[in-house]
Amino acid sequence: MTQRRRVVVTGLGATTPLGGDVPTTWANLLAGKSGVRKLEDEWAQDAAVTFAARVAVEPSEVMERVEIRRLDRSEQFAVIAAREAWKDAGSPDDIDKERLGVVIASGIGGVITLLDQYDVLKTKGARMVSPHTVPMLMPNGPAANVGLELKAKAGVHTPVSACASGAEAAGYALEMIRNNRADIVVTGGVEAAIHLLPMSGFASMKALSTRNDDPAKASRPYDKDRDGFVLGEGGGVLVFEELEHAKARGAKIYAEVMGQGLTSDGYHIAAPDPDGAGVTRAVKFALQDAGIPLSEIVHLNAHATSTPAGDVAEANALANALGSDISHVAVSATKSMTGHLLGGAGAIESIFCVLAMYHHKAPPTINIENLDEAVTVDVVRDVPRDLPAGSIACLNDSFGFGGHNVVLVFRSYEG
Repeated sequence: MTQRRRVVVTGLGATTPLGGDVPTTWANLLAGKSGVRKLEDEWAQDAAVTFAARVAVEPSEVMERVEIRRLDRSEQFAVIAAREAWKDAGSPDDIDKERLGVVIASGIGGVITLLDQYDVLKTKGARMVSPHTVPMLMPNGPAANVGLELKAKAGVHTPVSACASGAEAAGYALEMIRNNRADIVVTGGVEAAIHLLPMSGFASMKALSTRNDDPAKASRPYDKDRDGFVLGEGGGVLVFEELEHAKARGAKIYAEVMGQGLTSDGYHIAAPDPDGAGVTRAVKFALQDAGIPLSEIVHLNAHATSTPAGDVAEANALANALGSDISHVAVSATKSMTGHLLGGAGAIESIFCVLAMYHHKAPPTINIENLDEAVTVDVVRDVPRDLPAGSIACLNDSFGFGGHNVVLVFRSYEG
């Protein structure tokens, strides 16, 4: 039997509400800082929700003006994060580009370009619509632009599964390397949807928190008084690489990508299945794919968006899936600080899992003042928690409208 190709993480990149790069984001995450703040945009002042989690560093501060003009905001985030990740991986530009792939997801795509150009059409006429409109609004634009910059020729792909998109992209990248389609895959997820229309839509669904008087405390996963998620923006990119390929070029290895589990609920377009059966199955499949025992799982970065129904359903499903082993799993809900990046969430939370394994430290969950008694998992609250030494493993779960469930498994790399 042919031995399955092993996949490791050799590069990380991000631009988030907590920082313009991975080190700053990680430091502020461990410090328990909130990236949520009041919006200064004119359109937001009379909106139902007047706050969100914008990126800490605007793309205009790190990109050339000519790039900004031809890229949607989501594409800008992808390029910024990919450049950092590629550099972190050692900028291996001398590799075979036919063995290099890109899988970067977005749940919504270039919605800001679409809405802005519609305004141009209505106010200035058809001739004034930008010729870059279609390449800027298409959901595969972030992946395409990263692929073009890196000259990737093994395949450029864009899974779209709402808020599970970034995690599904990582799973697709894992399979590309396992199936010998590529030796390196640049993968992740981005989102840029802080605009009146998307926010009004979410608000009309009663999905967003309305704590306009206290934005920094609005995202409060597992708290009894949670009232909805906080919309965030940004993105994360990871470099996945076949183990022997990485070792041959002397790459730094952060962690090993062990497996994935994918299921669907078949229940509702937006609401989670209250019994969490789909989540439970996804955890089971991910662990089977990874081939590791539950005893190795010591940390979990939860989807935990801060919605009344979702948090409890997820926590119950995780407790069912992990059984008695849940007692040694430290659960972090990092959306309490970053807000919810939709299609980018699974990507930045995968980065957080990788760094938690690498540094043996679980980030905190902030804003829990009254823990919901229905939540029985061991939540890391307020301050980071040291994780055990030696070989340890982490789960990252992501869920999306439509009933998408994705669970990823990472393990510390011991050489």
